[in-house]
Amino acid sequence: MNEAVSVKQNVMSKSKVAVVSRRYLLPFILITSLFSLWGFANDITNPLVAAFGRVMEISNSKAALVQLAFYGGYFTMAIPAALFVMRYSYKTGIIIGLGLFAAGSLLFYPAASYGAFGFFLFALYILTFGLAFLETTANPFILSMGSAETATRRLNLAQSFNPLGSLMGMFVAQHFILSALWSDNKTPNGDFVYSTLEATEKASWKVHDLMVIRDPYVALGLVVIAILVLLVFFKMPNGEGKGNSVNFKDSFRLLMKSSRYKGGVITQVFYVAAQIMCWTFIIHYASNLGIPFEQAQLYNIIAMGLFIISRFISTFLMKYIIPGKLLMLFGIGAVLTTLGAIFIVGHTGLICLVATSAFMSLMFPTIYGIALKNMGQESKLGAAGLVMAIVGGALMPPLQGAIIDKETIFSMPAVNISFVLPLISFVVISFYGYRVQQYPDNKGVDK
Repeated sequence: MNEAVSVKQNVMSKSKVAVVSRRYLLPFILITSLFSLWGFANDITNPLVAAFGRVMEISNSKAALVQLAFYGGYFTMAIPAALFVMRYSYKTGIIIGLGLFAAGSLLFYPAASYGAFGFFLFALYILTFGLAFLETTANPFILSMGSAETATRRLNLAQSFNPLGSLMGMFVAQHFILSALWSDNKTPNGDFVYSTLEATEKASWKVHDLMVIRDPYVALGLVVIAILVLLVFFKMPNGEGKGNSVNFKDSFRLLMKSSRYKGGVITQVFYVAAQIMCWTFIIHYASNLGIPFEQAQLYNIIAMGLFIISRFISTFLMKYIIPGKLLMLFGIGAVLTTLGAIFIVGHTGLICLVATSAFMSLMFPTIYGIALKNMGQESKLGAAGLVMAIVGGALMPPLQGAIIDKETIFSMPAVNISFVLPLISFVVISFYGYRVQQYPDNKGVDK
């Protein structure tokens, strides 16, 4: 009885702690705006798998190399970004990140001129060098802006604005890319006109469509440059970590002693893979039901709307339910909706797939916050490991694309069967949520 009262009092005490203090309010707002920026980049890119598949006339597995390039950039640059921030400062890391972000976006201009798929992949690779810098810097900075008791809630709040950018990216992809592609036009018989064209006319259509893909990225690059200039003149608070030296070997050794951290990195790999697969191939799932690309993207937008609403709800629930338990419950919900997407063929299965986004909403920041709990200075290097975990978004989508290319498996649509991969991911996430509930909350290292 006394223990129950103590737990209740502890929860009530935590709920009274400010999520963001006045001291950090302006930096919090500014850094949080960056979450929307990379959310836009993430979700204007996902539909490119379908777009490049059609324009370049390549398989789904090859078109999914878009995700390998995009999320491979995170993996490549995460550790260098963390080491840079450890030596210099959060602000410098953010400026470098924005510079690389802008460079990659503007590279879409020459990529469209050359018309080479590989050039576009290179541009995306450089672009995500910048995103790796931004995420490696912004996430731990947000965690540090106040009490450790509210760190996970604070990151969930900041991450709530990430899907707002994602929603805008989806909107732009639908109305300014997918709807404008000539190569997606069909004849009255349902055949694609593009595949019937003579070589000269097809080349002209290809040039048009590549410019359609190019223009939003060039505009994004110009916006990023404007934000970069603003940040150059913005003074960060003294507690941003500038000049603090962290020993790489000692930090790495301490991180490797933490079961909470190691499990978090592995779980994050599976989560990012699941998120990217669900949002990339929802278009293919809908297309298999006879829905055109432009209309199929609408389901992605609805999914993101659910994601945003659920993110704010889950941030509120975290005042009363410990993060690990909430993560486990949402993971189980995602398992159930994914099972529906696999075994229910038709629009009901599509609805289940859309509903999965509601359960994914809290996963990334919650896994991140749990993994870095009480890590102190080690959180800088620890953040790099969690950003490297984004490579999950590079590894699994090509495999899912290869499954979809089979068209039919066990007399079922291959696109349905392909969602076994996200299903496995959600099982892993549910287990991690259950496991971390067993760890003592007052310890940074769990053996």
